[in-house]
Amino acid sequence: MAPRWKGKDSEAKALAEPMSEIVLALRSSLTTSKCKGLISGCRVLIEADTEQSELLNRACFGRLIVTSQKDRQWYELTLHEALYLCYTLNCLKIIGDDGVVKSNKELWHFMISEVDMFPKFFQAYSHLRKNNWVVRSGSQYGVDYVVYRHHPALVHSEYAVIVLSERDGISNERLKLWSDLYGTIRLCGGVAKTLIVLHVLGISNETDSPICLENCNVEAHTISRWIPEQTREKRSDANFHRVIKPHI
Repeated sequence: MAPRWKGKDSEAKALAEPMSEIVLALRSSLTTSKCKGLISGCRVLIEADTEQSELLNRACFGRLIVTSQKDRQWYELTLHEALYLCYTLNCLKIIGDDGVVKSNKELWHFMISEVDMFPKFFQAYSHLRKNNWVVRSGSQYGVDYVVYRHHPALVHSEYAVIVLSERDGISNERLKLWSDLYGTIRLCGGVAKTLIVLHVLGISNETDSPICLENCNVEAHTISRWIPEQTREKRSDANFHRVIKPHI
C-alpha cells in the first residue's frame, strides 16, 4: 500500500525534512537546555521554550497543553515517549514527586508498575521510532499503535500495529481466535491500513532495569486478506491470509 499524502506538496516537504533530522535537532535542543520532565500520574510534563515546542510538534512527541503563557509551553508525554527521550536518546532528565532526578532504574520500576506489560510495549515503540516511524496510539482502531511515515499533518498512517511477546500467556494471547484475526484485518482494510504484528522476543524475566531490553529482538510481519478475485492461483481456505515481512 503506497503512502497517502494529504496534499500535493506533502511528499516534497517530508523528503526535504526527514524525521530522523528533526529528532536529532530535538535531541540537541533538549540536551543543551538540560531539559527536565515532571512525573504527573501516568504522564510526564515538560516545559518547552518556543524552539523546543516547535521541534516537539514536528517530531510528534507529546501533546501540547494549552495555557496562558506565550513564551513557554507545556507538553504532556506518555511514559513510552518520556523513557525514549530519557533512556534511548539521553536528552531528558525526569523528576519525581520528591523533586529529585530519577535514575533509569528508578524510572523503570515506576513505569512497569504503572503500565501492564510495559517492557514489550516500550521495546516495540522504541523499535518503530528508531526506524523513523511516527508512533501514535491505535486504540480507536482496536490495535496498540498506528504508525506514520512522517508528520500526521502530511500523511495518513499506513500501518496498524499489534504487539505480542513470548511472555503473553496463552489465555491472554491476542489474535488467537480466527474470528479475532479476521475482524481485525477487516477493520484495518476498512480504514486503509495494513495490519502488522510485532513479536518482541527475548524479554528477560529479570526486569530490574531497561538493560533487560538490550538482548531483545523484534520480528515484524504483515497480515492481509487473501482475495481470490485478485489472484490466478487456486488456494484452500487454509491459505486465507498471507504473512510477509514489511520494511519496518
